[in-house]
Amino acid sequence: MSKESDKFLILGEKPIGKLLWQYATPAIVAMAAASIYNIIDGIFIGQGVGPEAIIALGLTMPVMSLTAAFGAMVGVGGSTLMSVRLGQKEYETAKKILGNVLVMNVAMGLILGGLLWAFIKPILRFFGASDMTIGPAYDFMTVILIGNVVTHLYLGLNALLRSTNRPEIAMYATFGTVILNCILAPLFIFVFNWGIQGAATATVMAQFIMLLWQFWLFSNKNDMIHIQRQYLKADRKIISQSLSIGMSPFLINLCACLVSVFMTRSLTHYGGDYAVGAFGIANRLLMFIVMFVIGLNQGMQPIAGYNYGAKKYNRVIEVLNKSLIFGTAFTLIGFIVAMFFAEPFCAMFAKDEPKLIEMSAHAMRILCMLFPLVGLCIIATAFFQSLGKPTISIFLSLTRQLIFILPAIYILPRIMTDNPVDGVLYAFPVSDGLAFIVAVVMLIREVRKFKKITIQTTT
Repeated sequence: MSKESDKFLILGEKPIGKLLWQYATPAIVAMAAASIYNIIDGIFIGQGVGPEAIIALGLTMPVMSLTAAFGAMVGVGGSTLMSVRLGQKEYETAKKILGNVLVMNVAMGLILGGLLWAFIKPILRFFGASDMTIGPAYDFMTVILIGNVVTHLYLGLNALLRSTNRPEIAMYATFGTVILNCILAPLFIFVFNWGIQGAATATVMAQFIMLLWQFWLFSNKNDMIHIQRQYLKADRKIISQSLSIGMSPFLINLCACLVSVFMTRSLTHYGGDYAVGAFGIANRLLMFIVMFVIGLNQGMQPIAGYNYGAKKYNRVIEVLNKSLIFGTAFTLIGFIVAMFFAEPFCAMFAKDEPKLIEMSAHAMRILCMLFPLVGLCIIATAFFQSLGKPTISIFLSLTRQLIFILPAIYILPRIMTDNPVDGVLYAFPVSDGLAFIVAVVMLIREVRKFKKITIQTTT
């Protein structure tokens, strides 16, 4: 066996605690850094452009979720399939997966970006954009959509870096985009006076620069998994398997898009532009904590996927248990911060806007009311996805993001007639509580299956 293939064997041999720490730490740090930039970018826009711009950002969330959905379907699906095939020592297939992820990202990025760009103004109007917010929302999204293929390729290759045992390199790529963004955004906003378009341009340019570096990394012929011309062609089987596995994160983000649409339209109807802006600010801050759990997922998935492929089920259970502990700890911290420190964090986005700050802090406390339970829900969805069981993962995604929350968004404001905006916001903790129960039941069933198989093979 080659030394190149030996490096993947640590996924099935190294102690799970150390392995999870090795894989998850770079991903968590990278996600935290990306989320910090997201916050800093919002601060630049809020302070440098004005409150109408930060409110407009809230209206772009459904479109951003939609583009992320298609990107995740390819990137996460391909990287998960890569982990499983490496666990099964099918190295030739792994090389084909890299080529197909590139082909799919280019095709999907161009088609989706072009279609959304052509209809972005009526789409934003449908989402609830007013005469005050349509201008900055349109300016921001046109730049983002022009660079959509760059974003898809960058995120897809970063996912493959983690699957090919290079989590630290994936972290450096994310750091690179954050650092470049923090340099370019204030330059474009404050010096060049490009306004909200400057923030969007900085994002796309930073990703493009780091994408060039990723291409260079995957062009190294000394690595077993590298870009080869003969594999840069569509393979129907690999595409089908990748998209099937990636259907779960696709539906998660698609549901997030639908929820965002319902939220923005409902908040616009019941509370106007400021209610939309308050939700956008609160959601941006809470996503900072969620990114820690997503980073943990990214560390867990190659470990769980490899060991599932290698039929080492005790290790699969162990990595799940440790991930659940850390994930719950992250969301518990987020709950405490939101309850006691909401105002100073929200104030960073809204210069001299006490009404917007107060509404944002209030929204933040409602949204995270059952936040400690969210960590388990997120990890459960990613866990089944990493095992190549998209049906269960999709089911968990739909329960939390669609089946529970959308009816709540519709019903609660009609019950809480004295404050219907709060009714819209309370849909989130209601959904979190119900989804937690479903996720616990599904995890218990799966772990029992693994334990039963393990007992049978050892007797």
